[in-house]
Amino acid sequence: MRLISTKILRAGMTLGNTIYNVNERPLLHAHVTLTEQMIKRLHLLNVQYVYIDDERSRGIDIEETVPSSIRHQTIKEMQMAFELVKSPNKNNISAMLEKKTQAIQSTLKNIMAEMNSNKDLLMILSDAYLYDSYIFHHSFNVTLYTLAIGKQLKLPNIQLEYLGMGAMLHDIGKIMVDEQILMKSTPLTEEEFLEIQKHASNGFEILRNLHNVSLLSAHCAFQHHERIDGSGYPRGLKGPDIHPYAKIIAVADVFDACTSNRVYREKMLPSDALDILQDGSGTLFDPTVIKAFTQSIAIYPNGLSVGLNDGRKGIVARQNTGMSARPVIRVVEENGRLLTATYELDLSLNPESAISATDIDFSTETVH
Repeated sequence: MRLISTKILRAGMTLGNTIYNVNERPLLHAHVTLTEQMIKRLHLLNVQYVYIDDERSRGIDIEETVPSSIRHQTIKEMQMAFELVKSPNKNNISAMLEKKTQAIQSTLKNIMAEMNSNKDLLMILSDAYLYDSYIFHHSFNVTLYTLAIGKQLKLPNIQLEYLGMGAMLHDIGKIMVDEQILMKSTPLTEEEFLEIQKHASNGFEILRNLHNVSLLSAHCAFQHHERIDGSGYPRGLKGPDIHPYAKIIAVADVFDACTSNRVYREKMLPSDALDILQDGSGTLFDPTVIKAFTQSIAIYPNGLSVGLNDGRKGIVARQNTGMSARPVIRVVEENGRLLTATYELDLSLNPESAISATDIDFSTETVH
């Protein structure tokens, strides 16, 4: 399979991965042959990339680190917990929320078990999901990125649980923000931005009163928008005063925000989002956290079309653990010509070769 822009989809191409609708049900199943009507529908839904299965990418496997069944269950539990916060009936809300956070803790342990059994670089197929509420999918993705960083930093299991809960619930305060502000596609006014900033403090107040949520986890909600140069919010804390968990979630949060569709801009590819993090390394973000992040996630996911520094083009075929910038490439073009017989180039064994560009508009195929 390979990842391509929906701009170059043509009728007759074969969809590689199932795409889920906003209700977590399959919209289009894997292996379906795309029609013009299906492609128009994807454009209307603002789907930017899809995985297709074609001759040159056949055999390239693309699987999420955590199965979609666990994603669906976790998001369902988070949605029920978050909705309690805005319930008009405030009686016993803490008791009910504690029950829901127990269910979230259970799904967190399932996620951790899946990640412990998978030794490959973390891969999230965000292109496979459409959603009407950004918060829940975002919180799930941030949890995966956060746990991957924590594992790379060799945090013990109990700390990973506190960190994971903090990541899952880091945006719970947003449920108290006017949805029209959250979903606004034009620039925010100063008043609207101040309103959104309240979600960090609101989230902390909600979580710190729950007996089964660690105060450390609550501080993840409080501090995930703080920046080490003091330019963050809500308190403008500087490096040493920001909790290490919050520094981890800050990186995961920004990366997922950049690589997800938002109402005010299109998503970026992982490598472009990483550039933004690197630009802020040492000023906004902790360099140690960024280094751990790059060692644990697939910056160039399997199936991504890339250009090499010598002019060759290819498709990312496999990952090299701990070397996310140097995967194995299936070379499909040399000297401007498509190859009849492709071959693999392991960038970890060829230091003179490097990825110089990504190209989701790269078309290699005849339709079958």
